[in-house]
Amino acid sequence: MLKGVRAMKILAVDTATSCQSVAILEGKSVLAHVEQDAQGSHAKWLVLSIDAALQAAGLRLHEMNGLAISIGPGSFTGLRVGLATLLGFRTALGMPLVAVPTLEAMAWNMRTTEGTVCPILRSRKHEIYWAMYQWVSDHRLHRLVSEQIGAPESLARSIDAPLTAFGDGWVANAQEIRDCLGSRATLIREAAPTTATRPLAISVGLAAGQRFASGQIEGVGVAPLYVQRSEAEMKYEERGRISPGERLKQRVAKRTQRKGGRPPVDRKRQGTA
Repeated sequence: MLKGVRAMKILAVDTATSCQSVAILEGKSVLAHVEQDAQGSHAKWLVLSIDAALQAAGLRLHEMNGLAISIGPGSFTGLRVGLATLLGFRTALGMPLVAVPTLEAMAWNMRTTEGTVCPILRSRKHEIYWAMYQWVSDHRLHRLVSEQIGAPESLARSIDAPLTAFGDGWVANAQEIRDCLGSRATLIREAAPTTATRPLAISVGLAAGQRFASGQIEGVGVAPLYVQRSEAEMKYEERGRISPGERLKQRVAKRTQRKGGRPPVDRKRQGTA
């Protein structure tokens, strides 16, 4: 365990969505919080936001004891900008860095909520990210379902117990998810539409405090958590097509059926008598 964990001054950053967030925490106390709509310009505004938060807290960067970053899933560009910035600080100042999954940080927004909480973020191509968590008696967060990505109906199929849903992915797809659930729609309780339903650097910092306490410090191989299917897979799905490998398997199967169940002869491999 790191010394003085409870009094650690942490610079926490969330750039997973267009709503960029920076916070300065000392233990569980929030010293400063700066939030703005970056609209895809995280690289332009992030350092300025960090400087504004430090000034509001009356601190300088070298006075921080640790760094915390929201690692994803979320905006590809935003995640890269946030991580690259804090990795630069880590290298220059020798500070420890922890990475907090974005959906886990969102669950920290709901730390007074009983039962299962399900943060949902919009992805692309009519898809959403989600995960499921539950607060346990010792005020720790237990992950029930790890980060997932898929269409809203995929989430609906995975719901088999009551939960509280929130996040921009829920706001955008609530009706579709409820329609897919049908009579089971009563399993979902909607969280109040407040700022707490989106990613916040404050929650990143609070979650990071537990990671620092347990020594979960990031090494040299830290990378964004994209939880994303490849572009090629999505294009094939959108066009109703199959992959080249699967197409080959289907051709072989058809040829085998035509030959009475015998596999086709590979004449290139067939030797001469």
